[in-house]
Amino acid sequence: MTTALLLVVALAAGCTSGSQFTTPTSGRPLGKPSTAPSGAGGAANKSGGLDIPAADWQPCPDAYKGVFPTPPQNVQFTCATVKVPKDWNNPKDSGTYDIAMVRGRSSSQRDRVGSLFINPGGPGGSGFDYGVYRSVYLPAEIVRRFDIIGFDPRGVGRSSPVKCFADADLDQNFGIDPDPTSDEGFQTFVTVTRRMAQSCGDKYGDQLPLFSTEQTARDLDALRASVGEPQLTYLGYSYGTLLGAVYAQLFPKNVRALVLDGAVDPTQSMQVSAEKQAAGFELAFTNFSKWCQSNASSCPIGPDARAVVMKAIADARTNPVTGAGGRKATSGWVFTAVVSSLYSESSWRLLAQAMEDLRNGKPTKMFQLADAYAERDQNGHYSNMFDANSAVNCADSDDTPTIEQDRTLQGQWRQKYPLFGGPLALNLICAQWPGKRDPYPTGPATGSAPIVVIGTVGDPATPYEQAPALAKMLGVGTLVTWKGEGHTAYPQTGCIIDAVNRYFIDLKVPAAGTTCEK
Repeated sequence: MTTALLLVVALAAGCTSGSQFTTPTSGRPLGKPSTAPSGAGGAANKSGGLDIPAADWQPCPDAYKGVFPTPPQNVQFTCATVKVPKDWNNPKDSGTYDIAMVRGRSSSQRDRVGSLFINPGGPGGSGFDYGVYRSVYLPAEIVRRFDIIGFDPRGVGRSSPVKCFADADLDQNFGIDPDPTSDEGFQTFVTVTRRMAQSCGDKYGDQLPLFSTEQTARDLDALRASVGEPQLTYLGYSYGTLLGAVYAQLFPKNVRALVLDGAVDPTQSMQVSAEKQAAGFELAFTNFSKWCQSNASSCPIGPDARAVVMKAIADARTNPVTGAGGRKATSGWVFTAVVSSLYSESSWRLLAQAMEDLRNGKPTKMFQLADAYAERDQNGHYSNMFDANSAVNCADSDDTPTIEQDRTLQGQWRQKYPLFGGPLALNLICAQWPGKRDPYPTGPATGSAPIVVIGTVGDPATPYEQAPALAKMLGVGTLVTWKGEGHTAYPQTGCIIDAVNRYFIDLKVPAAGTTCEK
């Protein structure tokens, strides 16, 4: 999956680039000081002081559906559900959530190392579906040596899902002007997001803080214990790097090997992180525009792609193109399509053609890009990705700017980042979130094994500078740099593949300063 953008929560930090998926990112808030006990955790079948029953794996040959049109060859899927406490601070009396796992095992498996857990990002992306996908599309050497385990975190997909946003409200949210300049337009945005936030408060009430990243990290250790692994081997993308970092702080002695790709810097405030993301998307769009200038045969909107896209958004504010079924290609949908395309360089050609078609009165390809990001189907129904995205992001945040601060930042950032600054300033749903907050710890993973942190120079969703910051914060992080485009790096290029494979299999940590060329 790639990452997604929820205008009410800022841009999304999603999954790997170059896949069929799309998942959400968001500015990451500043957490509370680390209180993780050194060496927390314990034996393979214990977590958080609890005895964790062994996972009851059952054949689930239909797990591929929704990911592949036909069953993948040479891989068998089994599934299990693990019950975890709703509140790890009160594990015996708070009730339980169900966490869904899928295990992909190659028919050619040999010299098995163990289980490799995967998280695609978001928050809100389905790790279950992504585990199915990566059971096929990870390097063959990894698939032969590991069971690939995907899981939907609490509140996501198959794991006691949060669902409180109406389809009509999501349509309005994505379609609304992403950067309203008039007071009337801004207040409309405030009203929509207030209604969405309140719908979650009405439905979940005091449970809302329980969808925090720290609670999920504790779930992850329970999953580790349920499969009998004494230590965790983990591949986290985008938001999944935050989940991995929190895990390493809470359970440092339980870390075998963690790869954190598309790094999130947990120490940044929500405001700083959102501005960095605006700069990252602005840079990615500039790179797309330069590509258009040099590839006229592949980019029908060149040589000034920025002017074409800015005009398309402006025109859509007053005279949106009408598509099939009377659906309007409003400015919000056009903007979402642009965001969707910037997670992977492989989508640039589609963006160029979508914008050309749009100015010729045909919005089909534009909607294709936008709907992939929004996880909206042809009938106008949404997955719960953005419900979960909001629940996690807002639970994690204790420094959310107010509506008035957002309005001020909107004008300031628009001047610095003309296309993305205004929209990314408007984190209006968390500003109106009714739930209590549970910010995650930020600090070193003292006592942990070495952790590999990967940053991509042209990453729009999790800008590169966050990678060295995360490696430094952890204290045991080794930075690997890819001079490429798009969101996340593994397994995009041979140099990165080799470094990660050797680390996962042989625990050979890449040399400090390892840099892979595009």
